[in-house]
Amino acid sequence: MKPLTNVLLKIFAGGFFRVHAGILLFVFLAMVGVVPPQYLISYHKALMLAMDSSSAVMILVFATWLIYAIKSWHYISGQIFASGQHFLFYSSNALSKQQQLKSWFWAQAAILSPIMVYALITIAVGFANHYYVLPICILLYLIALAYLSAVIYTNQIARLINGNDQSLLLKLSSKWRKPYFSLYIYHLFDKRKVPYFITKALSWLIITGVFYVFADVKTDLRVAGIAILAVVTAHIVLIFEERKFEENELGFSRNFPYSRPQLFLNFVLVYFFLLLPEGVWLFSRFNPLMAAELLLVTISIAMLFHCLLYWFGLNMDKYLQWILGLFIILFWIIMFKLLWMLIPLNLSIAYWLFYSNYYKFEGVVSDKL
Repeated sequence: MKPLTNVLLKIFAGGFFRVHAGILLFVFLAMVGVVPPQYLISYHKALMLAMDSSSAVMILVFATWLIYAIKSWHYISGQIFASGQHFLFYSSNALSKQQQLKSWFWAQAAILSPIMVYALITIAVGFANHYYVLPICILLYLIALAYLSAVIYTNQIARLINGNDQSLLLKLSSKWRKPYFSLYIYHLFDKRKVPYFITKALSWLIITGVFYVFADVKTDLRVAGIAILAVVTAHIVLIFEERKFEENELGFSRNFPYSRPQLFLNFVLVYFFLLLPEGVWLFSRFNPLMAAELLLVTISIAMLFHCLLYWFGLNMDKYLQWILGLFIILFWIIMFKLLWMLIPLNLSIAYWLFYSNYYKFEGVVSDKL
């Protein structure tokens, strides 16, 4: 095994498991102890067959795995930018980018190993029962997840030293008037281009995958609802980054003469522009009335995810737990054909959370990575 791979496994994969050993042990015990021992094998076999045969179950499982991967991104990103890891800039960049990607791929594969073991057994059970399409989708999804992670980490390492150059967009727009809602969008294209484009690539994969899996019912509004729910969930890193940017860089803005309704509308505009590519896709695929409804649902979900962070602060652990719970609830609301209800429901809850907690200044990112 190559030296860089060994270093990454010891520092990052080993560190991730040490920090999260308690949570992983709890999940394992929950999976083993949820049913009596005599039914354990048949229970997991039934669960695996459900993943192999039901696209709805597969999407729920994929969302759970994505949240686990996002948790690993958050941990490793925090470790990469710690001062003690800056030696990686010099040691990693002595290798070709392809070699770096391979090393990070195996490091992320090690972090995903609990999922991968279960997934490989699921694939074997699927093949044994003559299911082929969804098991192959499971395999491709995990490979794509590990590779996207490798791309993120490789680009972050490259930015350790040379991270202060402004993007061409900021240089060209230095004399433009910048509305308050646009500041985070500029920040994305200046400092967070890689996570943004990775998220958009993942968004495209989700949309393509959902409409491929549900090709026989692609005109059903619920399919589009599931797709946009998965797309917004894929954006939770950018949503978390927006709140962190707001607290760390725009804390002074609480002194501006903006009312809370005006500020809430500003954040609606932030997510309108952040999700603009998905909005263009909606209007190109559906009639204008349906596309407008779906776009409003998309923004309302994003606002709900955003405003949760005013309630309990910038705590990624708690945030991921809430996102998983909300994903399941919203998924079943969509399945019961109540998509229209999500717009007032999400926006009302989001506004209440925002109004109640906006001036409770946090300003600190949780130390738990």
